[in-house]
Amino acid sequence: MKIVHIGLGNFFRAHEAWYTETAPDADQWGIAAFSGRTTGVSDLMKEQDGLYTLVVQQPEGNKYEVISSISDTHPGQDVAKLMEYFADPQVAIISSTVTEGGYVRNAEGGLDTDDAGVKADIEVIKAGKLADVKTAPGKFVAGLVARRDADAGAITFLPCDNVPDNGAMAERVIRDLAQIVDPSLSGWIDEHVGFATTMVDRITPKASDEVLQAVAEETGVEDPAAVATEPFVEWVISGDFRAGRPQWEASGAQFVDDITPHELRKLWLLNGSHSLMAYAATVKAKETVYEAISDPEIRGWVDQWWDVAQKQLPLPDEEVTAYRKALVERFENPRMKDQLARIAADGSQKLPIRIVPALNAERAAGNEPIGAERAIAAWTLHLRGKGAPINDVRADQVKPLGEGTLEESVVKVCDFLGIADPGARSSILSLAQELDA
Repeated sequence: MKIVHIGLGNFFRAHEAWYTETAPDADQWGIAAFSGRTTGVSDLMKEQDGLYTLVVQQPEGNKYEVISSISDTHPGQDVAKLMEYFADPQVAIISSTVTEGGYVRNAEGGLDTDDAGVKADIEVIKAGKLADVKTAPGKFVAGLVARRDADAGAITFLPCDNVPDNGAMAERVIRDLAQIVDPSLSGWIDEHVGFATTMVDRITPKASDEVLQAVAEETGVEDPAAVATEPFVEWVISGDFRAGRPQWEASGAQFVDDITPHELRKLWLLNGSHSLMAYAATVKAKETVYEAISDPEIRGWVDQWWDVAQKQLPLPDEEVTAYRKALVERFENPRMKDQLARIAADGSQKLPIRIVPALNAERAAGNEPIGAERAIAAWTLHLRGKGAPINDVRADQVKPLGEGTLEESVVKVCDFLGIADPGARSSILSLAQELDA
């Protein structure tokens, strides 16, 4: 059986590909992976027959694993090949890491039918030119048309993007587009297509030159496609696999009925603290997570944020406390060189789901969530050119938020993020002034 994965990034190769490699039925499964906008990794992987080194950076030293679960790689532009896979009955799962913005959603969470790329995809799918689609929703729906026409049977979508309820997110845009291009496709989807939701976790920074050199020196093999990651790995999955799946649970994956608490725990505690450090710690000239968490003041800021998040998480305190302790151990791993500038990307999409919900809930309860408000203050300074450089999919929208006086910036940022409480706005301004000083 086969899995097709869209998004041949480092995280996928340290996570889903690793789980598949270590599953007891790995010999029955292979992954065909498509790169994103660039073809560099795809070309490297093809030259190496899909093999690469996974460097697990343990505090006491590196561990090297050779991963062979990726059977073939293709450039993302080869949509014709993707359509062939969709039409193959042996393909049971379409997984993806394309980022939230790649799903081309509107403010309500549905498909953005005003998007130029979506409009173009609608026309080419209606015309039967399936290989000419460009957007991720277009590729998914064109693929389903190809699969239906080939009578290839059931299939499951398995998004692994770091957003809450990612299965429902993917399902909504797919169904929206399917209804537009061919209303009869909706009934076929009901009968043949499953959707799973996942919570994914493994910190995977870009492999540095130091890591690549260590691979060559310690294994005797030069591997420009090597991936560096941490020892910790977690995968929680909920959903309907219509055509089977690998035995990922034997590799440690959890299959649950309700994924929401697990999503929030990871999204708020890990990702939320990452965002806080990415903006606040870079103002203090810290470059990595390790450097940031090693600073007592920044460590205190992280704890303040976790205190806010913990009060809003629908989980037992002892479970959250244990997870916080584990996170500190992960952040304090000196071998991990996770760059804060990388984490700072796309704050316009991350803060509304990582920080704002707990902040607003705490203010509504009459509390003062300083830990959350500091993250918003730091992002405001980020948009004003302080700390990490701006790299945001909505840069055209968010850069103007940083213009004007600091007070004006705070007002615009709060309007953008939906933070209406006057006390929160006043606190964010004060915290921004402190950080700026």
